[in-house]
Amino acid sequence: MSVSDPRHYDVIIAPVITEKATMASEHNKVVFKVRKHATKPQIKEAVEKLFDVKVKKVNTLTRKGKPRTFKNKIGQLSDSKRAVVTLEEGHKIDVTTGL
Repeated sequence: MSVSDPRHYDVIIAPVITEKATMASEHNKVVFKVRKHATKPQIKEAVEKLFDVKVKKVNTLTRKGKPRTFKNKIGQLSDSKRAVVTLEEGHKIDVTTGL
């Protein structure tokens, strides 16, 4: 594995392990929770350096925070950004092992 810049760990927060993300992994896609202000080129570079794979494309989406009630107080969950990373054929990331 190549030497990675510590800033790459700031871009990618965690892999998303849901039923939908698991279904996407069958089509060579991996879903990550990323920093809110991360750009697609930053995400692509971070994934390529950290996991030593070739990225085909990156799609991002911002999930708006939902209102929640806790002990009769109304609060707001913070927004989160996710990146769906499509890998080139022959490349694979096993998100269950961790970094």
